Amino acid sequence: MIAEPYLSFEGRAEEAIAFYVATLGAEVDMMLRFRDAPPPDAGGCQPPEGTPLPPPEKIMHARLTFGTAGVMVSDGMCMGDSKAVFTGFALSLSVADPSEAERVYAAIATNGGTAQMPLQATFFSPAFGIAADKFGVPWMVVAQQAN
Repeated sequence: MIAEPYLSFEGRAEEAIAFYVATLGAEVDMMLRFRDAPPPDAGGCQPPEGTPLPPPEKIMHARLTFGTAGVMVSDGMCMGDSKAVFTGFALSLSVADPSEAERVYAAIATNGGTAQMPLQATFFSPAFGIAADKFGVPWMVVAQQAN
């Protein structure tokens, strides 16, 4: 069994994917647009009554890999601002050393993001910090302890 976060960007998934590829080195494993799915009467997804299907070019499902970890991504139903959705969790990025932690933290916090806890040495890591990216996704960046 594998548990993976599933993030709905409410219409900004393609922008988020490009951002994560460019700034965090994510790889796109799979991407399916709404136009690729069959219509509801042919076995496709049926949205809640009164809710239109998102535009065909929007992303229904995508999977990104960050090192060995996978994250699922979608435009959802394109109903609004993703920043209102991303609460009550954080994604954690473990990196090899403090210099990589600095690069990753800066990529998240300074490209339209928000620093929530400055990157700093802690009792469990030589560099740990929390920042929300420009989409509102909170990231905990933690450098591994030297052995």
